[in-house]
Amino acid sequence: MGVKIVETALRDGHQSLFATRMTTDEVLLALSELDKVGYYALEVWGGATFDSCLRFLNEDPWERLRKIKKVCKNTKLQMLFRGQNILGYRHYADDVVEKFVEKSIKNGIDIIRIFDALNDIRNLECAVKATKKYGGECQIALSYTTSPVHTVEYYVELAKEVEKLGADSLCIKDMAGVLLPETAYELITALKKNTKLPIELHSHCTGGLMEMTYMRAVQAGVDIIDTALSPLAGGTSQPCTEAINYALRGTEYDPKLNEEMLNEAAVKLAPVKNKYLENGMLNPKSLSCNPNILKYQVPGGMLSNLMSQLKQQGAMDKYDEVLREVPRVRKDMGYPPLVTPLSQMVGTQAVLNVISGERYKMVPKEINEYLHGKYGKFPAPVDEEIQKKIIGDDKVITYRPADDLKPEFKSLKEQYKDIAKSDEDVLSIALFGDVAIKYIKQRNEDAIPTVIKLEA
Repeated sequence: MGVKIVETALRDGHQSLFATRMTTDEVLLALSELDKVGYYALEVWGGATFDSCLRFLNEDPWERLRKIKKVCKNTKLQMLFRGQNILGYRHYADDVVEKFVEKSIKNGIDIIRIFDALNDIRNLECAVKATKKYGGECQIALSYTTSPVHTVEYYVELAKEVEKLGADSLCIKDMAGVLLPETAYELITALKKNTKLPIELHSHCTGGLMEMTYMRAVQAGVDIIDTALSPLAGGTSQPCTEAINYALRGTEYDPKLNEEMLNEAAVKLAPVKNKYLENGMLNPKSLSCNPNILKYQVPGGMLSNLMSQLKQQGAMDKYDEVLREVPRVRKDMGYPPLVTPLSQMVGTQAVLNVISGERYKMVPKEINEYLHGKYGKFPAPVDEEIQKKIIGDDKVITYRPADDLKPEFKSLKEQYKDIAKSDEDVLSIALFGDVAIKYIKQRNEDAIPTVIKLEA
């Protein structure tokens, strides 16, 4: 049985390389060819695509999904969903999570990949139940990272919980590209032994070793791997689809992808990559490998974010010092995986610690909330002295953070009934507030035909 392939070019490929700026027209360019390749699924939505459509591209993300669904007759469509955070940056009430899942499936999504930045299973429960309720395929992704607590045994125990929760498959989500080849072999072997769930591996080429890691994962029996079509592969993106297909061709792992369709799709998407290289949105640095991430465990997107924060402060000379501070902050915080939103929070705290000259003299609101337990359960105990310095004797919650949130969908629907034309509009507003409101108002105005008054 060959390994299955999920194509990421139309979501994580351009999200990783040039900040999710592909337009819907560009996404549609090679879609009919990609639909005939023989993929297990096409990852086309979720992650930052929603935010980017509304904020930068003046597009309706729901409309993008419907247009993609119209073309794809042969291949399942997949999205990335941040558990209780949905596609935003805070926890949302259960009714919003459920409604978002319902509408995602109704508009064309087949597989929802659900993850939580802290691997707190409680933050996945609502989205998982909703996915099953509305007939979607539910994949739970575990955020992969390394630390004294993030061992192979830790992930095996989590996988057993995920299976009990009702997942259809399990993904190891290595957002920083730090999974080493032999660890991958050991991890996949242990997961295959301890769970019946199909196992998928998702990673990034940032550290320069992912093709080797993928090969060892395949040899260990991984069922599905995430790759990106050549114009949008490599660097901070995923390994190249065509290259992986060639490497496995004729072996027992042969994915048997249609090479002619792969080639035609790559030819159509090559000019898209060139456009973003020429306009500067795709920084050539994003295409090179950076083995420093293996040392500091810092994802590629987080590295560029740290650089821009330091540039704004005129403190680029502190870059190496900040990189060394990141693992220290992470240890203080109980080793959270460096994935959105935790990567931004830990990175910002490291910058503040270095620039202010005193550790935790300045603390962002998000770190304060994290230490109150409002993001979920710490993977390991946090540093007690630092916690006391920041939150004093405040109580740390031990229940699911969303239990504190009142239903919000109906009141938002009522509040914005004059501009929201659908439940989808209400959900856009729930997640992105003013950004969505501005887009929807403009779209509504553009849709009103201009009446030309004739002179009497």
